[in-house]
Parts: sequence; C-alpha cells; structure tokens
Amino acid sequence: MRQSFRNHFNAIFSTSTLLPKLFYVAPQVRHLDIPHLLVSSKGQRRHNHSTMADSATNQLDHLDLQDRVEAKSNRRGGRGAGQGRGGARGSQGREVQVSKALSKLLRHQAENAGIKLDGEGYASLNEVLAWGPIRSLKVTLDEVKSVVATNEKQRFALKEKNSSAQDTEAMLSTNTVDYLIRANQGHSIKVDAAALMEPITLELGNIPPKVIHGTYFIFWKDIISGGGLKPMTRNHVHCSSGTPEEGAISGMRADAELMIEIDVEKSLQAGDKWWLSANGVVLTEGGEDGVLSSRFFKSVTGRKIDVGTLWQDGEEVADLPEGTQMRMPSGKTRGGGRGGHGQRRK
Repeated sequence: MRQSFRNHFNAIFSTSTLLPKLFYVAPQVRHLDIPHLLVSSKGQRRHNHSTMADSATNQLDHLDLQDRVEAKSNRRGGRGAGQGRGGARGSQGREVQVSKALSKLLRHQAENAGIKLDGEGYASLNEVLAWGPIRSLKVTLDEVKSVVATNEKQRFALKEKNSSAQDTEAMLSTNTVDYLIRANQGHSIKVDAAALMEPITLELGNIPPKVIHGTYFIFWKDIISGGGLKPMTRNHVHCSSGTPEEGAISGMRADAELMIEIDVEKSLQAGDKWWLSANGVVLTEGGEDGVLSSRFFKSVTGRKIDVGTLWQDGEEVADLPEGTQMRMPSGKTRGGGRGGHGQRRK
C-alpha cells in the first residue's frame, strides 16, 4: 500500500502539465538556466535539487539588451554543430556574462558608476572590476584578457599603462591597477569620437569600398517614413564594411534581412561625419538633424531572400514584394529604435 501511494505521488508530480496548477515559477528566475525555484500556493519556497544562482546572475538580468541579442545570434551556429542549448551555455556562459557586464559598464554606465573615461575612452581596469555586477562575478585579469582577445566582434581594447603592447599575451603585469580597458564602439554615454576612433574623410581618402547597414523587412517602412537611419539610444548609426559572409566581424547582426549600402562620399560632401572604430565598425552621427538621410542610400537589397532592388542611387525603386514575411527580430519592438527601426529601450 505504501509503495503504491509513493508511485501514485511520483506520477502526479512528474506530469509537467500539472505543474503550472500546483506551483508558481517566480518571474525573476524564469530566465535562469537552472532548476526553477518553485513557490507553493501558500507562499512557501522550495528548491528543485539546486539553490538559487548567485546575485551576480540576477544583476546581469538588466544588462544591455542589444549585447544579449548579438551574443544569442552568434551562438546559434554552434548549436547546429552539436552544441545543444546546455552545451553552448556550459562552454560560453561565463565568458558571455563577463562580456555583457563589460559592455554594459563601458558603453552605457561608466558615468553613473562614477568611473571616469580618459580622452580615448579607456577606464582603469581596477575600477571596472570593482563595479557591482562585475565584482559579484569575481572576474580575474586572465578572464578579461581572454574576453578581449577572443571576442568575435572585438568589442574591447586592453592596454598596460606603461607599455605599447597590443597583444594581450605580451602584457606581463599581473596587477589589475596597471591596466586600462575600453569599449571600441557602441556607446550611449558621451565620448570624444575623434579621440576614440579614426576619422573617415575625403581628404584622407580612406572611405571603405563598401559600407552597409543591416536591418529587417519589418522596419523598412519606418526607416523610409523617418527619412533615413537614426542613432537613437546610441551615439552613432552602426555600419559594416561588408557582410558576415564577406568576413566583416562587426557592424551588422548575423540575421539581418536587408542590406542598405551607403554612399559615404556623398554623405561626407553634405557635411556628415564618419568614423572607423578599432574593430572595423563604420559609424556616423548623421546630419544636423541626427538622421543619415535616405538620399545617401546607394542601394537596398535583400540579404538572403531576393526582394529585388528597393532603393537605387538615393531614390525609391520599389516596395517590398507583396507577401514578404515580416518577423520581429528577437529583442526588438516597434517604436523608435536604433537605425530608424524599433528597439526596446535599454
């Protein structure tokens, strides 16, 4: 009788369809890839074979959304090659956490955190590692060096204060106080672009052969009605010097559907400023109205899906074909996002 009751009890609680009726999963832990913390109807908390993740994970929940989306997009290829969901997070989770925390601070929160950036956008690594979410992660110097050296999009630059070494392996000091770190681009906080990046000018003759902004079908009408591309929550419109398939590592999301090729020469002639970041991203603030005008769109075509040519030499040629499937990319919403299309506010 006792064994029969035990079997019946186990059968009930192993039925996933009944769990929502019996337990409420706390919202603050739904995003965590750990056994859920279950709360009974009487408010009594229980652990399902595990304790809660440490406070660092919870603090990182509000990190830069765009960085989370990019990291997720970059990991998709690995899953298809035998890295399941758990495998990808198991091998990359720690490094992605550290990268997100560094991006959040160096791109967006340095001023609020009381961390001063120098003229080139560098911050003291010692101060960076003391910032709440990063301190909670107990990030080491070796981990920072690894993130800087291996980040697919080369988001960061690290240097020793009294050394010209560019290779992290050649940096010999073991004391974090001897290092400076910066985000190469993507800032929403005020930085001196001239000190942080290389100017692209007609006089220097350093205009990249191809400059492309990647976007999505669902945002195309918003871009046109808004007159072009806008930096929105960041300081610049981000472009790449090619597609990911052509070897461009930064400046375009891997799942972009539309390619807007920009006539940078005409834009410069109109007075717009252009920059090249250390990791190869091509950036502009747009014109005086903060818009990179659509009259500088050299061409607009589909990236993987053939939708014809929508824009040619600053003029509209055609609309998206009827029946084009519109999808809202992960992490984005309508209502005023970077580049003239929707992005959830950070």
